[in-house]
Amino acid sequence: MRFVIVTGMSGAGKTSVLKFLEDINFFCVDNIPPALLPKFAELCYEQEGEIERVAMGIDIRGGKLFNDLFEVLSDLQHKGYEYEILFLDASDDVLIKRYKETRRSHPLSKNGSIQEGIQKEREILKDVKRKATYIIDTSQILTRQLKEQINRIFVENQSYENLMITVQSFGFKYGIPADSDLVFDVRFLPNPFYIQELKEMTGNDEPVSSYVMSFEESRTFLKKLVDMLEFLIPHYIKEGKNSLVISIGCTGGKHRSVTLTNALYNALGKDGHTLLLKHNDIEKDSRHKK
Repeated sequence: MRFVIVTGMSGAGKTSVLKFLEDINFFCVDNIPPALLPKFAELCYEQEGEIERVAMGIDIRGGKLFNDLFEVLSDLQHKGYEYEILFLDASDDVLIKRYKETRRSHPLSKNGSIQEGIQKEREILKDVKRKATYIIDTSQILTRQLKEQINRIFVENQSYENLMITVQSFGFKYGIPADSDLVFDVRFLPNPFYIQELKEMTGNDEPVSSYVMSFEESRTFLKKLVDMLEFLIPHYIKEGKNSLVISIGCTGGKHRSVTLTNALYNALGKDGHTLLLKHNDIEKDSRHKK
């Protein structure tokens, strides 16, 4: 039986994940007191194959009962019950924005600010996060992308790294994305903008991508970039980093950066990394002209 404990920061998407798991035939229970976990696990295992997948939602709404979680997990292991922990996280800024949009108060900030509640929760959950089997940072991903990650782990049974890598293109004229961890400038490459038949196309169009990648410097840059990232990524994972945002920029974010971003995404994808692809400014030039 597959027994999954779903926990993490309030507002990071636990409710959505439980719905996704339910859609793929998990028996889901939300906000169960940790002290009841061993008995519930025992009941599930006694069903003799009738229940093969179980997901339990646990968070700090359980109050003081949440403090019993580690003792309970130890008890589960002692009884021979295997379990996985799926931890959902998001940046403070994103969590604050979500709370403001829904006009809900944080469970730990009834008499204070949302920020204070988030800080208290992070402190409470830090040891749980360290023990997590999977960590998904939902700061920059869409609902459908989160569902894809859940399917990858629990349906396709693919290997999953607790490092979400976002590869994104941007235009320097619109500013470097604030969430960038690594920024690369490809304005040194020949610009398709000055070729009439390519000007209105983007790096997603084959003629543009073929033109950009026809140059030796483009291919060499890509190879060196992939080599560097393949060196860095294992070290980021080792140090516990959960999110890595790689930004590639050109002047307008339409041709060269899009081409190289797509190429990097495809190259890293071959090695099984958990990836997201974004093109921030690809349509901005055309919108500004209208």
